Amino acid sequence: MIIVTGGTGKLGRAIVEDLLRRAPADRVGVSVRDPGRAQDLEARGVRVRQSDFADAVALRRAFEGASQVLLVSSGRLGEEAVRLHRNVVDAARDAGARRVVYTSHMAASLDSLFPPMWTHAATEAMLRESELAFTALRNGFYGDSTRFLMGDAFRTGEVNAPQDGPVSWTTHADLAGAAAAVLTGEQGRFEGPTPPLLAPEALDLAQLGAQLAELTGRPSRRVVVPDAEYRAGLVARSLPPERIETMLGLFAAARRGEFAATDPMLGELLGRTPETMRGVLARQLAEV
Repeated sequence: MIIVTGGTGKLGRAIVEDLLRRAPADRVGVSVRDPGRAQDLEARGVRVRQSDFADAVALRRAFEGASQVLLVSSGRLGEEAVRLHRNVVDAARDAGARRVVYTSHMAASLDSLFPPMWTHAATEAMLRESELAFTALRNGFYGDSTRFLMGDAFRTGEVNAPQDGPVSWTTHADLAGAAAAVLTGEQGRFEGPTPPLLAPEALDLAQLGAQLAELTGRPSRRVVVPDAEYRAGLVARSLPPERIETMLGLFAAARRGEFAATDPMLGELLGRTPETMRGVLARQLAEV
């Protein structure tokens, strides 16, 4: 049985749906904090059990009979995140699972300028030290996040943000398809980190603005905001200091080229070309 943690979250739910197209429902389970949000999955034959990353007993029960556990990263940072992830790995081992698949990131590194990458790198190190086989899905950046990073550009055409760099944006749906392919072994087994799971193009905010202009017929303008000014704006909005440093770190890491790679592996796992950012932007425009 394949158990998906966070099976009602955006990525986890998409992975479950893709698994159900590839495997019988009785071979798929979800570990969720609120089983009420997974009632439709249960009605379709998916095993639903409640657990929390902080509750080792509940995790072991949720993972009973698992051959593989998909660990969707907690969204926390630093030592707290690694501790929660270790709880999942320990529970998977205790339940008899033979493999943990983890949603890591293309730029996972302790040297990254983007703080979440430290958590991914530390989790991968913890997995290497565990007694389980593991696969780390080196996912690209979620394309949906461009809506926030581009600010008012969807309304005004003006992209105001610190200097950035090319990013290989990917969609939840494409990454979910790749995860399901790995979990079902359709493309063989990956030991340790996968190749980067990326779209075939890397675009910076100016290029995204130009694509937005083509879609809307409205001129685009890229305004580079100094880091200090951008920080002051975030402080004025009362954002937590940790979030402010994370956002500034994202731009700094992009400037350094940490997210600029492209790779064919995502397309190979999907058996098709990954969705382009033009398609993502068109979808986002329809929601404005």
